[in-house]
Amino acid sequence: MQRRRLRNPLALAVLATLWQKPMHPYEIAQTLRSQGKDSSTKINYGSLYTVVQNLEKHGFVEVTDVERQGNRPERTVYGITETGRQEATEWMSDLIAVPAKEFPIFETALSLLGVLPPSDVERLLEERLKALDVQVASGRGALEKLYETLPRLFLVENEYQLHMTEAEAAWVRGF
Repeated sequence: MQRRRLRNPLALAVLATLWQKPMHPYEIAQTLRSQGKDSSTKINYGSLYTVVQNLEKHGFVEVTDVERQGNRPERTVYGITETGRQEATEWMSDLIAVPAKEFPIFETALSLLGVLPPSDVERLLEERLKALDVQVASGRGALEKLYETLPRLFLVENEYQLHMTEAEAAWVRGF
């Protein structure tokens, strides 16, 4: 896996969104939200403009238009460049093919479990299990509903989240 000039997942989400069509940053944010990408990518809408500027600085996006409607401020429309398409493709390929060590906060808590009395750990894990079971049930229901209107390709991150939640619940139940 090569070292990326950009490592912010929001930058990758912006590139993927601009792959659809040129947009101004506010429209990018709306598109990410409407496509549910905010459930799988941590999206800080306040830093979106900075991310877009950084992508432009690296030549991954470029200004394609400046729109003005009535008395509204100008809106700069950005489009993905060929370099941006190549970067997004390589970055996605690395993310899909190469397992990376991630640091989920629950794993951190488990590694430090010794600071709590065993009876508290048992009670807290039972609470977590109840919450996980609710998440699994609502996730399954939502996914079934989404399958009615969307192709599976657009739901793979939801499937993954559901399976990971089910796996965590199974692990907690067994522990």
